[in-house]
Amino acid sequence: MRLIGLAVVLILGITLAPLAAEAQHAAKVARIGYLVLSLDAPRLGAFRQGLRDLGYIEGRNLVIEIRSADGKHERLPALAAELVALKVDVILAPTTVTALAAKQATKTIPIVFAGTTDPVASGLVTSLARPGGNVTGGSNLNSELVGKCLELLKQAVPGVSRVALLWQPGAVDEHTEKDRLKRAEVAARALGMRLQFVDARGPEDFDRVFSEVTRARVGALTVLGSSLFIIERRRLVDLVTKNRLPAVYPWREFVDVGGLMAYGANSADLYRRAATYVDSILKGTKPADLPVEQPTKFELVINMKTAKALGLTIPQSVLLRADQVIE
Repeated sequence: MRLIGLAVVLILGITLAPLAAEAQHAAKVARIGYLVLSLDAPRLGAFRQGLRDLGYIEGRNLVIEIRSADGKHERLPALAAELVALKVDVILAPTTVTALAAKQATKTIPIVFAGTTDPVASGLVTSLARPGGNVTGGSNLNSELVGKCLELLKQAVPGVSRVALLWQPGAVDEHTEKDRLKRAEVAARALGMRLQFVDARGPEDFDRVFSEVTRARVGALTVLGSSLFIIERRRLVDLVTKNRLPAVYPWREFVDVGGLMAYGANSADLYRRAATYVDSILKGTKPADLPVEQPTKFELVINMKTAKALGLTIPQSVLLRADQVIE
């Protein structure tokens, strides 16, 4: 009987061992660092949704360690170091400045970005096809879209000749910053426009910016993408509306709060795609083996309520190209 009992125990042990290992594997909790200059709920929500779609549930098999610098660039290195000390599995550092801070903090923990303008020029990766280190992700092509935004502005407001361009110094690396401004200037010249460059380092500069814009007597405005402007989009759009300026923005979120029109990569899609990078890395793929993706989904969104308030008649040719028209 003792032999039979031992045999049963042995058989049960062999049978249950894989199940125990599987349960242990299933119980593994992914720990993801989320490093941002300023928190933006819709983009964080898109990232979370992307993870949910892949089977990650916060509180069950996922923990997201969120660190926000509250708009203060100088805080990023310390926050990145905190995430490294926590030994997170992956760091999502969406933008150029956050990804650079994370890269300075670790050469081993994988880093994923979601909306950098030029990851090669900024030194984040060696090339798009072969990132080469512990960093990879998705680019937003913002530099290349500046000309398209100005072209749409010219088509929507045919008589406009002088346009203010609002940008944030330090929002991207120095090389990319110069490239974006140069591309804008070249595109404007080709369209017969004159650009008035105005910059804002923080929300406290907005009133000064619009005083400059008023003095320059510009006929319209375009905005270069930055974390500051997306976080402060409601206040920024309110000031643009108050000054009765037709404006084109880099992301649809500005139009959702009353901006006239936007053209650019779908930011929610970029953050959902970032979740697939995180998933691949958690399953063992090295960042160096994950090519940088360029956006495939661009959208033109027009707010007709704002157009009517400005007394603008948007040409039918522009409306027909819109992915969404908000009535």
